[in-house]
Amino acid sequence: MAEYKLVGISGSLRKQSYNTVLLHEAARLFDPAEFTLADLRLPLYDQDLEEAEGIPTAVQQLSDQIAAADAVVIAGPEYNKSVTGVLKNALDWVSRTGNPWADKPVALASATAGRAGGERMQFALRLCMMPFRPRLLQGPEVLVGQAADQFDANGRLTNQINHDALVELMTALKAEIGRAA
Repeated sequence: MAEYKLVGISGSLRKQSYNTVLLHEAARLFDPAEFTLADLRLPLYDQDLEEAEGIPTAVQQLSDQIAAADAVVIAGPEYNKSVTGVLKNALDWVSRTGNPWADKPVALASATAGRAGGERMQFALRLCMMPFRPRLLQGPEVLVGQAADQFDANGRLTNQINHDALVELMTALKAEIGRAA
């Protein structure tokens, strides 16, 4: 039986996204939890659209998933030294629904084709998350570089350093649930 509700947000829409694989591995290591992988296939944020039609159903669903979660894990690749457009768009839309992030335990991870593993993306994402006031874990950093070579056929991390860092991050995220801010 699931003890917690964990939401995973992947900054990549690609079917074979290493970040989505990393989120599933994080959920496996976080266990027990009811895991929901968020869908970021949202319209581009447009204030005219919001004023004409209100908050899109998919955006409200994402906001509700975040609000109902005990904790959130965000994983994304680094695009042009920052967060992906799809992830930033989701943050912008969700900000229009109120603040489901307030005091929410949040962990960051990244997987990239390059060797740095998404370090600049995580730095930029921390800046993007600051206005929402989540309880953003400061570490350990999970930076999976050269991601094509870091997972086995079952989506398990094969690099012991990455695996151990993800175990430590999920343990810290679980411990953060229920702590006073």
